[in-house]
Order: sequence, then structure tokens, then C-alpha cells
Amino acid sequence: MTENSKNTRALVVEDDPNIVDLIRSNLAVRGFDSVVSADGTRALQLLETEEPDIVLLDLMLPQVDGFELCRQIREQSSVAIIVVSARGGERDKVTALNVGADDYMTKPFSIEELLARITATLRRTRPAASTEPGPPIVTAGNIEIDLASQQVTRDGQPVHLTPTEFALLRELATNRGKLLTHAHLLRRVWGHGYETETEYVRVYVRRLRAKLEADGSTPLILILTQPRAGYRFAPE
Repeated sequence: MTENSKNTRALVVEDDPNIVDLIRSNLAVRGFDSVVSADGTRALQLLETEEPDIVLLDLMLPQVDGFELCRQIREQSSVAIIVVSARGGERDKVTALNVGADDYMTKPFSIEELLARITATLRRTRPAASTEPGPPIVTAGNIEIDLASQQVTRDGQPVHLTPTEFALLRELATNRGKLLTHAHLLRRVWGHGYETETEYVRVYVRRLRAKLEADGSTPLILILTQPRAGYRFAPE
């Protein structure tokens, strides 16, 4: 049992009993609790009653659109979500990330890769206190980022960010003005093994911009794009 697995509960949303048995048995020997739902309505109920730390979500469920279910889960909770689906197209991955997934895996998968992704996602969604040098609060225009409390406000009003969104924002803000490549951001935010998943960064930057930069007639330019290279947080 690892530190990440202690007192950790996974909600497995999957209607294939063979895959359910594979996932549950491997999680159990590593100290995870798990609950299972084969449909979306039950999944939303379990999300509320069981308070899982991570959701493993199949997209091809009976009588429910998996993308819509992912969106509903994200609206209700900041729980970590890994989509595990037979749909391997790039458009499906981008759509899942856009509606709130933290990671995307394609079936068939190795259990070792799944466990590694669970560990990486939990590490990201349970961030430790910041040890980065620099001020504990970063201010840009009407945005204030409190690195210690992991809170973001806009004009004094709280802005809800998922743990992955905040982890990306923190990496950019603590390196203010520096160009950070896609590979750097993927290693620092998602972890080793994600360096080629450049679409993850693009989707999450779009999500941050939608939440932080839109400001009526005078939008704030917070995250600058360096074409084919990466991103930088706007200098002071």
C-alpha cells in the first residue's frame, strides 16, 4: 500500500464486468476501496454518498452520454476523473478534457499504466503546499492567486478551478514571464510519461483563459502563447 492509496476510494463507472473485476482486484491489493456503477444515474448518486477521490469513467455506457456524465460530475465536484474508453480518437480525447476529465486512456490498457495514471492524477489533485520560491500571492490585473491556500479570486470574488487547472496556473504564475515549453508543463503538472500529450496543455490553457481572462470589453491577457513553443504568464 502506498501513501496515495491509503483511505482512497475509486468510483468505477463501467458496464463490462470483466473490466470491473480487473480494475477492482488490482486496486484492492494496493489498498484502494472501490465502488462500481454501470449507469450514469447511479454514478451521480455514488458521487454524492461515497465521496470518491477518483472516478474511472467509461464513455460508452447504456442510456447515457459519457461526455455529458463527465460534465455533470465536474459540475458537482472537483474529484479526479480519468476517462477509460475504447474510443481512441483525438476528438474524443479533446472533448473529454474540455468537459472536465483530468486524463484519458484508451482500451485495451495495461493495468500497470492505469495504476501509474491513477497515482499521477491523485498526486496532482492532492497538491502539497507550494515550495516554489517567490511571493505567496501573485497578482495580475484583477486576478489574485494565493499559492499557499490554493485560492484564486477575480475582483475579490472566488474563481473555482479544478486541482489540475490550479496546478497549471501555479506553474505558470511562479515562473512569471518565462517561456515554459509544452514538455516542461506536462512534466511538472501531469508527470513523467505525459511529455507528448501536448493537447492536454492546450485544452487546459483554454479553460484557464475562459475562467480568468474574459472581462467584458477589456479582457485581461494573462497567459501568452509562443507559437509552436509553449506559454508564458504575463510579466508584471
